[in-house]
Amino acid sequence: MLALRWTIGDVRTRGFAALQASITGARRLFGAGARYRVYVNSIDVDEARRRTGDVPEEVEWLEAPRVVPECLSRALDPRMAEGVAWKLLPLHAFPDDHELSLDNDVILWDVPRAIREWLDGKTDFVLAADVRASFGKFAPLCGERPLNSGIRGVPPGFALEKAFEEILRAHSGLLVSELDEQGLQCAVVLASGKVGVIELDEVTICSPFPPHLEHLGNAGAHFVGLNTRVLGFQFNGRPAEDVRAAHWDALSGEINRRIRNGGTLGSPESKR
Repeated sequence: MLALRWTIGDVRTRGFAALQASITGARRLFGAGARYRVYVNSIDVDEARRRTGDVPEEVEWLEAPRVVPECLSRALDPRMAEGVAWKLLPLHAFPDDHELSLDNDVILWDVPRAIREWLDGKTDFVLAADVRASFGKFAPLCGERPLNSGIRGVPPGFALEKAFEEILRAHSGLLVSELDEQGLQCAVVLASGKVGVIELDEVTICSPFPPHLEHLGNAGAHFVGLNTRVLGFQFNGRPAEDVRAAHWDALSGEINRRIRNGGTLGSPESKR
């Protein structure tokens, strides 16, 4: 079985709009035979549901675990690696299923080839391509190909906690940034089996700030920076937060059209 998971905290309003679109798109693609779950941190579960709006009724909403797995307990700083390490709690939500983790700002309207091949057993894991390599302290373990952990697929029965433990035992120290968190996830996956990569023409790293890509991909887009309340720089004379928001707003109509028209897994439309 396929099981999908998301994590959401006290992010900007458009981050919840992205989560709603992400869940809606995934449900249309993968259907009622998959499982869907959202883990909530730093705000009340009911409040997260309210901010997200209408989503399919089969979506489960749970408070993120407060107990950190032992393999991570010595690696996380008090700020949870700029907040992104909440994605690791729980470390493995669906150990008996194909578990697909999506960042809340990743929206799919078609099934990328790498996900299809992973579900067919042709690969063990899934990651997404990125526009540049950003692996933090784990860069020596991740190679030169730019990868992104905003989409991560793990096979059924995989001992994920043990894999994290092995990497962290060999490379100790605190995770203090989102780059460290991404690098850790990529290092674990790359060391564990055959990895299928979702290419940038399928799912773009989508933002108005170079070297990110302003356009939507054939199968989806990852709207990096949409959650962040303060980006802390100017772009073309405007606060980056305003530019980021305007870019999302300009694309939102097309995003909604695409997720409404999404196919289902195995349908002719989803294979185009």
